[in-house]
Amino acid sequence: MPCPTWSPRPGAWQELRRPPKYAVATAPRRRPANVKAEVVCRKGYTNIRLVSEQVAEFRYRPGACRQDYRLVVLRKRLAIEKRGQVVEDQTRYFFYITNEGQWRLPEVVAFANDRGNQENLIEQLKNGVHALRLPVNTLLSNWAYMVIAALAWDLKAWLALMQPRSEHRHALLAMEFKRFLGEVMLLPCQVIRAGRRLIYRLLQWNPWADLLCRSAAVLHKLSTA
Repeated sequence: MPCPTWSPRPGAWQELRRPPKYAVATAPRRRPANVKAEVVCRKGYTNIRLVSEQVAEFRYRPGACRQDYRLVVLRKRLAIEKRGQVVEDQTRYFFYITNEGQWRLPEVVAFANDRGNQENLIEQLKNGVHALRLPVNTLLSNWAYMVIAALAWDLKAWLALMQPRSEHRHALLAMEFKRFLGEVMLLPCQVIRAGRRLIYRLLQWNPWADLLCRSAAVLHKLSTA
């Protein structure tokens, strides 16, 4: 994305401390010799070595938006080496825009580096709801089909973003659409009309049924407010 106009204030940057990739279950092992680095140095290939990482944040409003968002900036200082000698120093910036105001800066960077479920989203749009497998042959029909199929996926995202607990929100966002359809959307339900009201009686229970009922109550409250 284009770099926003921003002058960092003194002390805005802080060292990025990345969490460990995994927890050692037994005892830490000795790392083997880096054979690849020796080959790169011997043959004179260009090697990019990370020197340090710093993060900062500020408020940013994109041109077409009406509100400010949190923009996290990752600054990487790199050393360009050839045959073990530094030939150039580089600084690269990475920008992450988010509306998660409670996350710490390392958590935002780690989530973005984990590709933010984008690969899962592409795979599910392609094979889950078939939004990227268009059965018709005109551009307008293809567009309409893709929008309709994407709306089915958006239902899952909307339900996830409604949840107050982060573990439920993240579980729904990462859930495959086939599982979401079977466990959340296709619950058998008995509809009873009695006493001038409709009663919906779930005939099957799973851990997501209670969450779905609470979400329905919230939507009903918002619609009648």
